[in-house]
Amino acid sequence: MMKDSQLGQFAAKDVEILGDEIHYNGFYQLRSLTLRHRLFKGGWSEAINRELFSRHDAVGVLLVDTTLNKVLLIEQLRIGVIGSAVAEQQATSPWLLELVAGLIDSDEEPEAIAHREALEEAGIAIEQLEKIGSYYSSPGASNEYFYLFAGKVDLSEAGGVFGLQREGEDILVHLFDLEALWQLVAQGKIINAHTLIALQWLQLNYPRLQSQWR
Repeated sequence: MMKDSQLGQFAAKDVEILGDEIHYNGFYQLRSLTLRHRLFKGGWSEAINRELFSRHDAVGVLLVDTTLNKVLLIEQLRIGVIGSAVAEQQATSPWLLELVAGLIDSDEEPEAIAHREALEEAGIAIEQLEKIGSYYSSPGASNEYFYLFAGKVDLSEAGGVFGLQREGEDILVHLFDLEALWQLVAQGKIINAHTLIALQWLQLNYPRLQSQWR
């Protein structure tokens, strides 16, 4: 009979960094790590090489109006989709529907970033924030940690094109009724992971938000 596995038996001390080389050092970093680690069956692994994309942590906020029963998403060009084999096969546009988001490149707290990005990318002031969760976006290759929120907002006058020109942003605001939004999720039209996580959370929590955000 197999024994139950022990969750969390290893920690950072069970990894030994043998080498850490920076190949590119700009706004982001590309590092090459040589390491070994403890094994579940006992002992240590052989030395292995892994590349690490080192970038700033980030914040995302889903803007929700529980009075109008609408959600705000933004549309902008995403470089990671251009030239993607999957995108070419599925004829996917590199302009994606997403929640408002931004990088933490200062000493600001995640909540402050959420408020600032909502103004910069959508022209919307957040009245109240609720944390959805936080997680590593793609820990197999990147150290980015993502803070995800829902924001109570008034969308009665929302709309337009926003973004910082100095950062090359060109962002279009879209408003969605809830049923139309759920259809987009069901049809696989939302292909940004943070947005998909936030919308699935919203489906589960919307009745509670309606009561709390009156």
